[in-house]
Amino acid sequence: MKKERSFIDNLHVWGKVWGLIAAVAIISFPFLLMVIYQTGPNWKGLLNGFLAVVPMFWAVGIIEIFTYVPMIGVGASYLSFVTGNITNLKAPVAMTALVNAKMKAGTEEGEVITTIAVAISSIVTTFIIAIGVLLIVLIKPVGTFLQSEAIAPVFNNVLPALFGGLAVVYISRNWKLAIFPMVLMLVLFIFIPFLNSSTVGIMVPVGAIFTILVARVLYKKGIVGTKYQKKGE
Repeated sequence: MKKERSFIDNLHVWGKVWGLIAAVAIISFPFLLMVIYQTGPNWKGLLNGFLAVVPMFWAVGIIEIFTYVPMIGVGASYLSFVTGNITNLKAPVAMTALVNAKMKAGTEEGEVITTIAVAISSIVTTFIIAIGVLLIVLIKPVGTFLQSEAIAPVFNNVLPALFGGLAVVYISRNWKLAIFPMVLMLVLFIFIPFLNSSTVGIMVPVGAIFTILVARVLYKKGIVGTKYQKKGE
């Protein structure tokens, strides 16, 4: 008798299928334009740029798999890596959904919650972008206002405010563990000049690895852990 696939197994199967379809569609687009317009890029310049940036993105991409999948789950990860903007949008959406639903990451219930949350987030984002494209002429005066220097500070603080709200929830759960990565990131970003908003993608995995190592040490010492853990286990 054929064994029935679990929910997680189905997520992997369909995630791989649609991920492959999305990858082919994304990669084939520039080649399709080349065929339609009978033109092509400067291949030498393309190769130079490719060699300059791709190794970094490959490294970050591989590390992000180990960073985000345990946080947001399998289904949400497949969706996020195709639709993009994981750090700024998809991860906060998934984590907020878990908190509000009182579910844990890694469980089947948590997988359902995060997958639905990221899917809805992707649909809403696409819908808003589509409306913006269709109505770009009508909203041009508003767009000019939103890009003015007077309103710029508002948008510069949207992301800090979002992550600040999430931080309060998670830091309050286990401040003994949270304090270490916070201090590390503050020290690094304050005293190392070249670290800025453009390096966040690299520093997120660094912070995650550091936190895992610190958590392991604190767990062994009995400082953090479940309420059923005996000190020293």
